[in-house]
Amino acid sequence: MRFRLVPTDDAFFELFDQSAANVAECARRLRDLLVDPSDPALHEAVAACEQQGDEIVHTILQRLNTTFVTPFDREDIHALAEELDDVVDDLLEVSHRMQITGITTVLPELKEQADLVVQCADETQQLMSRLETMKGTQPHLDAIDRLESEGDAVHRRILARLFGGEFDALEVLRWKDVIEAMEGALNTLEDISDVVESIVLKHA
Repeated sequence: MRFRLVPTDDAFFELFDQSAANVAECARRLRDLLVDPSDPALHEAVAACEQQGDEIVHTILQRLNTTFVTPFDREDIHALAEELDDVVDDLLEVSHRMQITGITTVLPELKEQADLVVQCADETQQLMSRLETMKGTQPHLDAIDRLESEGDAVHRRILARLFGGEFDALEVLRWKDVIEAMEGALNTLEDISDVVESIVLKHA
């Protein structure tokens, strides 16, 4: 434990834990949506998580502006808050695109993507719980990296299927939009892990 003349505001860790838990909940709600994309209540559940995420990130940034001593670099706190906000935005974008395109049945590969997003979000929640001590992060960083690589493989496979002649042009466009949004969420989860890894390297 490093000695500090002025105590830091450790409430940031609790807020990051809340934000990561909300990301994991949002990912699960999106996966539930894929079971019945025509149910508006399931879309609303994803949107509620996105709104909750906005509120948590707003609290983090407000606290950042009024705190004299932060537990780690201000720019890292800001970057981590923004990435956590971005991922719930990405998940809501998947929901929006499904609504806009009128998708009522889901390709199995999209469900594979959603499962990977849920697993990655759970690992992110575990990773964030270790941010205060900055110990035991590596297994979760490795898991997120592996899951993102698996997601890339699924993404390539589904694109190959879409452009393989099985679907007409309109269907290709509809599915590509949704699949790219889901891939974006997985990439943002990896971005969160990259920020955490940078923080740990600088301060552990």
